[in-house]
Amino acid sequence: MADAEKAVLGPLVGAIDQGTSSTRFLVFNPKTADLLNYHQVQIKQEFPKEGWVEEDPKEILESVYDCIEKTCEKLGQQSIDVSNIKAIGVTNQRETTIVWDKVTGEPLYNAVVWLDLRTQSTVESLNKSISVSNNFVKTKTGLPISTYFSAVKLHWLINNVRKVQKAIEDGRALFGTVDSWLIWNMTGGVQGGVHCTDVTNASRTMLFNIHSLQWDEELCNFFGIPMSILPRIRSSSEIYGLMKTGALEGVPISGCLGDQSAALVGQLCLQDGQAKNTYGTGCFLLCNTGQKCVTSEHGLLTTVAYKLGREEPVYYALEGSVAIAGAVVSWLKDNIQIIKASKEIENLAEKVGTSYGCYFVPAFSGLYAPYWDPSARGIICGLTQFTNKCHIAFAALEAVCFQAREILDAMNRDCGIPLTHLQVDGGMTENKILMQLQADILCIPVVKPAMPETTALGAAMAAGAAEGVSVWSLDPKDLSLVQMEKFEPQINAEESEVRYSTWKQAVMKSMGWVMTETVEPSIFSSLSLGIYVVSSMVILIGARYI
Repeated sequence: MADAEKAVLGPLVGAIDQGTSSTRFLVFNPKTADLLNYHQVQIKQEFPKEGWVEEDPKEILESVYDCIEKTCEKLGQQSIDVSNIKAIGVTNQRETTIVWDKVTGEPLYNAVVWLDLRTQSTVESLNKSISVSNNFVKTKTGLPISTYFSAVKLHWLINNVRKVQKAIEDGRALFGTVDSWLIWNMTGGVQGGVHCTDVTNASRTMLFNIHSLQWDEELCNFFGIPMSILPRIRSSSEIYGLMKTGALEGVPISGCLGDQSAALVGQLCLQDGQAKNTYGTGCFLLCNTGQKCVTSEHGLLTTVAYKLGREEPVYYALEGSVAIAGAVVSWLKDNIQIIKASKEIENLAEKVGTSYGCYFVPAFSGLYAPYWDPSARGIICGLTQFTNKCHIAFAALEAVCFQAREILDAMNRDCGIPLTHLQVDGGMTENKILMQLQADILCIPVVKPAMPETTALGAAMAAGAAEGVSVWSLDPKDLSLVQMEKFEPQINAEESEVRYSTWKQAVMKSMGWVMTETVEPSIFSSLSLGIYVVSSMVILIGARYI
């Protein structure tokens, strides 16, 4: 690239996208919103017990540093000077919980991932302790008490991990979601690292009051969390600190958004009523409700969408969360081994073009919105001798779409104005069969941006727009129009409704499978069985003397 071309390129912005299954560092041109280059590293998940999901915080951190260095090397090969990178944004898997020692910098336990179910019994006991008519947790946080959110994970760590207890007693413990862990380390760690989080990530902890935008003492007391270990709350777009190491040393970290909020910004859903759906490990549909905090009556979450600057207003969203979307493809690949690579599922589904009456409910981590039933478990039903792996693959893709339909229906009821189209993003949107199925099942067009990296783009926009950086304008007239690919419904609404209603029957069958409290089996635990046994004994004894 000639020197003149370098000058035209102008300032660039980087984005760390730390997801559940991988980490990436991407670099964008703010003038055009074009992606210039990126590097990706897979993250290993650990499953110590059934329902437990963990990751190594040090592996997460090293993956970030590795991605930054490799991306900078790739930019160098394109003759792009990395000194053009003027800001870094962070977007991350939300709710995943980390506690570390601020003196040594060492994690005190593995990261407990958002999917983790170990706190199910805690959730049930906490739910029993709250009056339905005065659910102060939901009123303050917009969230149901669920295994999904950080507070119950942190509660478990404090009560079950001695190293965490000791660090809290000694005043050495820090808690954070993944964004806090990364920013603390990248801004110096034990040498003065900044312990902070943004309003979007804070709103997923169940410790944050979404109205006052502060940690809430009543919530912290309820969950048994000392407020001293919590990070400072900041907006989603401001300078938090400077990178202290690596190729980008000295560059400000100035954007922070939980991944679904980042995708909302990246999709330019910046007005009341605009919505997007992200298809990743899980599936997350967010609708911007503007500066109004809308309470859901249909199983959705009220959450913070973004606050793009210290003096800017906070925007809220309604969110429907599905635990298992892309994860069902990984399950078919790793556990059942009917495919060798995730991309193969599209080929299998295309061969049959139907599930042939087979329905798949992938409730591996219970059911999230709109049911919030942690006792549900995955089922495949409607099997016949004719069913083969192609039908199961098709049913798995349909399951993702049916789950999105349930959330969209709930959102339409809460908002009162049905969506006329759905904007989509995330890794699974590369699957054209899935996108067509989604349009067919929703009976509205599905619109996909030509540049799919909207989550990282949203983090880059927030970082580039921060006061003191100001290389990215968020004025609607300055935002680049995104080229879209549209999928129109191709089946009639009646057929769609039949398939959807059958899916709902399957969902009902998946619920109530797991009880947290196991009762020792007793022949008298069932009244009718007890009467039968006692009466049989009487007859036998009586017969002996006849």
